Amino acid sequence: MTLHISTAPCCWGVDDPDNPHLPPWRLVLSEAAEAGYRGIELGPYGYLPLDAEVVGQALAEHRLHVVAGTIFDNLVDPANLPGLLTQTHNICALLKQLPDIPREPGQRFAMPCLVVIDWGHEARDYAAGHSDRAERLSPARWQVMMSHIRRIAELSWHEYGVRTVIHPHAGGHIEFADELAQLVQDIPDDIAGLCLDTGHLYYAGMDPADTLRQYAHRLDYIHFKDIDRSVFDQVMNERIRFFDACARGVMCPIGQGIIDYRELRELIGELDYQGYITVEQERDPRNSASVLQDVTASRTYLTQAGF
Repeated sequence: MTLHISTAPCCWGVDDPDNPHLPPWRLVLSEAAEAGYRGIELGPYGYLPLDAEVVGQALAEHRLHVVAGTIFDNLVDPANLPGLLTQTHNICALLKQLPDIPREPGQRFAMPCLVVIDWGHEARDYAAGHSDRAERLSPARWQVMMSHIRRIAELSWHEYGVRTVIHPHAGGHIEFADELAQLVQDIPDDIAGLCLDTGHLYYAGMDPADTLRQYAHRLDYIHFKDIDRSVFDQVMNERIRFFDACARGVMCPIGQGIIDYRELRELIGELDYQGYITVEQERDPRNSASVLQDVTASRTYLTQAGF
């Protein structure tokens, strides 16, 4: 089994590219490499430049490669579709100009991939982690979202050869177990795969190990997060946005939270998952003093746990 552990700019608090407190992208690449990672995601659209020469040179300087691009946006509103397709074109064009990543034997699809996440709905944001109180889309609006995902996935694959993977995310309209099950039914494997995130699964009330096992046949990519149980218990009893909970420290370094990563190492071996796993730890970018320490601790722990 061959596994590669990567990281992502969200560990530095990079989720909203318009946030005035974001660190310089070159610093993120430098610290990712210093912490021992060889792969990194692009982060939200517009954070890293779309200039392949500029980005490629910086990646080479730090011996990094890009494992994924991300669309983190409103997938429901029909008025947003042109922008979603523009993002797809620009991200995939950049990915295809960067150096190839060898496909591991047994890996379902070559990297980099395009991670697609629904986001931007205030009511769902405040209901993150609460399946019982979260408003569900009507069947018609759900199908609009599914059609948008299919458009993105078909464009990314047929024009660029980039596999789209769908990421259930706290505070979006694809979060809870019923929504994940419906997604898998509505988007077949020949259109798109899944990126399952252990932290978001736990936040949404699912058991990470059980869910990875259940959807192993659709699993193209994995994100690892860990959750501080004491902070989680606090924010679950408040009306709070997801990223405000992250600013409170609900996400912690791998191995310091509630998720059992030694158990997951056994499971991933049993499932014969091959390829890439990305470490994430969302935070407020103003709380950046411990980033290098945290991403290094996560990488060190995973090595000790057999990854």
